[in-house]
Amino acid sequence: MSDAPSLRDDAAGLRDDLVRLRRSLHREPELGLDLPRTREKVLAALDGLPLEVSTGERLTSVTAVLRGARPGPTVLLRGDMDALSVTERGGAGPVSRIPGRMHACGHDLHTAMLAGAARLLAARRERLAGNVVFMFQPGEEGHGGARIMIEEGVLDAAGPRPVAAYALHVLSSGPPTGLFTTRSGPVMAAADRLRVTVRGAGGHGSSPHLARDPLPAACEMVTALQTMVTRSFDPFDPVVLTVGTFHAGTGDNVIPDEARFTGTVRSFSGEAHRALRDRSVRTVRGIAAAHGLDVEVEYFQDYPVTVNDDAEAAFVGDTVREVYGEERFRAAPRPLPASEDFSYVCDEIPSAFVALGACPADRDPARAPFNHAPDAAFDEGVLPDGAALYAELATRRLAAG
Repeated sequence: MSDAPSLRDDAAGLRDDLVRLRRSLHREPELGLDLPRTREKVLAALDGLPLEVSTGERLTSVTAVLRGARPGPTVLLRGDMDALSVTERGGAGPVSRIPGRMHACGHDLHTAMLAGAARLLAARRERLAGNVVFMFQPGEEGHGGARIMIEEGVLDAAGPRPVAAYALHVLSSGPPTGLFTTRSGPVMAAADRLRVTVRGAGGHGSSPHLARDPLPAACEMVTALQTMVTRSFDPFDPVVLTVGTFHAGTGDNVIPDEARFTGTVRSFSGEAHRALRDRSVRTVRGIAAAHGLDVEVEYFQDYPVTVNDDAEAAFVGDTVREVYGEERFRAAPRPLPASEDFSYVCDEIPSAFVALGACPADRDPARAPFNHAPDAAFDEGVLPDGAALYAELATRRLAAG
């Protein structure tokens, strides 16, 4: 017989505790890999549970292992904990007390949900055949915290490596509140960064022939990179390249010594991800050579493509439909162009990354500010369902062996 009704009911009973934890985290957001107050709150939330708890060395991570009463496989559940360098706008809910920092991506909800799942599963330890690893991760927002936790042994924390891993992510707009969505295959993009410095020789704006002007060459590079994307990559395996900064010069009649630009590059397959570095660098260097200029090109491959295992994605869909009803699940039609460092876990373990609509009731999901916006807001009413789904996925996957 399924545990579904009791898990949902018990999760609903945790609602006030989950809301308190989420609000406490929201008021004191921390950035990057060092989250001491956040870790302190997570450890307090887990205190008294039958867990084997360890903390990170190079980051303030928390890894907790729940061992079921009977032997079996291991499942991993991940929740990220870091905030963003964003100044919060609005005051309808809890507001950050630290200027310039905000939980604008909803990681405070993820942390509270995962702590709730630990309580739900610890109460059912006698029924579990196997282990659950709870991965409380700092540094998702561009710091590669998942990669560092893997290097420090999170996937081996229970002994045998997990047979499956799951992560939830709330969305402040898009899907209706309470709707779970995922897909098989690529679900989030790879994220790379491009940094280019073009160096020439400055001079007077009236006599460009006496200088080596880096500015028009840099402009040509920006245009050529856009063309490279459309002419070198399959439109059914898309690539997105956006130049976000461009800096050159100090005056209208001064030819500068150098021009600099940076961009973000997104791709949705391993093949495109591997090809982008060589093609981008070759394009930029070729233009610099044609203009007789020097160029420094830095290409950083940050996060891989987040790829859901087909079987695990189907398992998530089946679980949501059975527990919450057909209307609570929708297969995502396409990947999101944002990136996720849960991708490092996906590269090692059959995994599924699941989105949960959390737009507040007084906003239109189609028009509400999206994650990372200073006025992004999230409905705390989804906290029990997120905690319950984490617990359901672990319970059912362990039972499946």
